Amino acid sequence: MNLQVRPLHRMKPAPRDYAGCSMDEDLTGLVVSEARDHMARAVEHTRAEFGTIRTGRASPALVEHVKVDYYGTETELRQIAGFSVPEARLLVVAPYDKGALGAIEKALQSSDLGITPSNDGAVIRLNFPVPTEQRRKELVKMVRHKAEEGKVSVRNVRRAARQDLESMQKDGDISTDQLKGVEKDLERCTQDQVAAIDKLLVHKEQELLEI
Repeated sequence: MNLQVRPLHRMKPAPRDYAGCSMDEDLTGLVVSEARDHMARAVEHTRAEFGTIRTGRASPALVEHVKVDYYGTETELRQIAGFSVPEARLLVVAPYDKGALGAIEKALQSSDLGITPSNDGAVIRLNFPVPTEQRRKELVKMVRHKAEEGKVSVRNVRRAARQDLESMQKDGDISTDQLKGVEKDLERCTQDQVAAIDKLLVHKEQELLEI
């Protein structure tokens, strides 16, 4: 995930609110605002990554991006089917077009789910087995790695924003004191987003370790 902040200090934006980061200067505010947006995207990317990791519980997120050969066109499953979870470990896939049932079944069989789909001619059922203790430990390591990747992305955005701000200070657009103040605001934004990833991680670990 490549998240970078473009140099913005030559722009002259109108005053606006910068999502909780207290900024006095429009120029620095624009840099921090964009950095915050990119950080938020990194958090959402991490959340999406967590959603693709099987916990033993059924979830549409595990299959909605599976590619299906839909009448010769590679199409994401979520575009041609609806999902329901009648039980904690049962996912039901209901095609909008019954003619696509066979193609959907084939796509699920060839995916990395590791689950044999059950096709009754109307819907497809996926029964998720309870993961072993060893598998749970492996998955915990995996989500911790993804969480760390997310935090690295957030910090990379902070670094890019700092470079913009330092360039503004060198060009005389802001003073040294202003730079220090803005960097404190940027650091608070960074800590907030890192904390958000940590919160997601705790929740995912709890899911994985549930019996």
